Amino acid sequence: MTTTAGGAPYDAPVTATVDDTTPAQGYRLRTGPEGVSVHHRDAAGLRYALDTLDQLRAGPDYPEVGYEIVDAPDFPVRGFHLDISRDRVPTRRTLERWLGILARARFNHLELYCEHTYAYRDHREVWQDASPLTADDLRWLDARCAALGIDLVANQNTFGHMERFLAHQDHAHRAENPDGFERGGQHRPPSTLEPTEENADFANGLLRELAGNLRTRRVNIGADEPFELGTGRSKERAAADGLGNVYLDYVTSVMRPWLEAGWTVQFWADVFGNHPELMDRVPPGAIPVVWQYDSPRAAAEVLAEGSEELRSWTRVGSDVERLSAGFRGRAKLLREAGVPFWVAPGTGNWNSIIGRLDNAVENMIDAAEVGLEQAAEGFLLTSWGDHGMWDPPSVSFGPALYGGAVSWCLEANRDLDIAGALNDHVLLDPTGRAGAVLDRLGRVAEVFGVPLLNASPIARALFPQTGPLPALPTLQALAEAGAVLESCRHDLAAADPAAADRDVLRRELEHAIALSEFAVRLLHARARSNSRADGIDPSAAERLLLELDPLLAEQRACWLLRSRPGGLDDSLARIDLVRHELVSAAQR
Repeated sequence: MTTTAGGAPYDAPVTATVDDTTPAQGYRLRTGPEGVSVHHRDAAGLRYALDTLDQLRAGPDYPEVGYEIVDAPDFPVRGFHLDISRDRVPTRRTLERWLGILARARFNHLELYCEHTYAYRDHREVWQDASPLTADDLRWLDARCAALGIDLVANQNTFGHMERFLAHQDHAHRAENPDGFERGGQHRPPSTLEPTEENADFANGLLRELAGNLRTRRVNIGADEPFELGTGRSKERAAADGLGNVYLDYVTSVMRPWLEAGWTVQFWADVFGNHPELMDRVPPGAIPVVWQYDSPRAAAEVLAEGSEELRSWTRVGSDVERLSAGFRGRAKLLREAGVPFWVAPGTGNWNSIIGRLDNAVENMIDAAEVGLEQAAEGFLLTSWGDHGMWDPPSVSFGPALYGGAVSWCLEANRDLDIAGALNDHVLLDPTGRAGAVLDRLGRVAEVFGVPLLNASPIARALFPQTGPLPALPTLQALAEAGAVLESCRHDLAAADPAAADRDVLRRELEHAIALSEFAVRLLHARARSNSRADGIDPSAAERLLLELDPLLAEQRACWLLRSRPGGLDDSLARIDLVRHELVSAAQR
């Protein structure tokens, strides 16, 4: 951006010129005494230019300063991927709130990750308790996206993560292992479809019904984490043909009708980590999406610790050493194979309660750097909902702004003030406190000093099923975390956001802070119990139990402010292990 003396009058005419020398989605904007001119190649470029002009006009010096701005995105596709299948299905009002944030951050692609939360015509038994999105919901959302220059893309998993279907008698026969499987020393219910043509047709029927409500000729078939593949009904085929070939044969059969009809098909690229030989067989029109949600630093810290955290991830087949290299390894192999691909970092909201902002920022920078270096065609920022999505939606607002910024232009936005951007563009808080609270909350996970992957110590404390803590935080670290949470509570009370959802925001963050403080007290009780042979002190357990039910009642209330009721009971039930721990301790 360059500036000169003498700006444009507020009512100056705007001249828009189609200019083929301008990059796709880019623009050149000039303001001055003679008026305002915009050069653009396409409608998207004109949209972004006029959005920039609106922001300039909001400044007090607009009539006195002339501007020239030349701008274009680093990544042609800048997508946001929201999990709606791990219990939390958003209301229309919440979806509309997300669209405003995504449009401001210049995302042009949206996916709602679906397993069982769409009201499929012939599968009521699967979704009836989930408060699913309907065809009317999707058509409404598709129209709203189109008005904002965002492609709404059908996303339906078609291979792994199908447990919600396989749990029902009508679909149990589709499973690779109908009786379940062992992973990481635990027995788990069936989640992967047997790789057959019949199951590919079944999955495509779901996808066709979902995509039929949308105008974008692009789909995401998922196909990630088929954990049981080659261990049950496909075991003999995998032994004869190779596990990778069995995987790609099935995935290709799902893709085929879409590719033949001229659609673009996305799928997750995690299987390539163990089967790089498959890259040469990716069909034209298919887009592998390389995902990784921990920063190289986080993975390196877990490796350096050599703790139970490393061993637990190794037991389930994760290569933590490869994670410490970030996106570069798989991205480089795909580039060398000539396969177009996308990168997919994460917002760090899941398994956290209040976020993992430091990790999310580093993860997004790594994705953008490697994506640019290896010519990725898209950047897909993911917000998952593992283990019941207890975090409030607002925890992801800051990471979403940052992801949009660095996927538009990494070098200009690498050091973006996330708190300031939240206050200015999302929360509308002149005090600056609301954005600062979200920023500080997101960084509390680092205070505990316990390196983890894919989770914060707060969530690990509340949900032991997410994995054991390799070590308890020190009493000093717990005190420091408690002090940060207390200061956030104080600043939130003094904040003054003007956004339409300000009351919801305040209430859900107050509750997220209270849950986090409860987790700190629980960790403190566990740390104190190290000196006791029989675990947590009974009086401490009684105090914590008295706190738990009011917290759960408020979790229910806050959930319903932004999300549909289906899935809420399933989500709340995930705290039962901690309740049992405390009841057992209190009764000793």
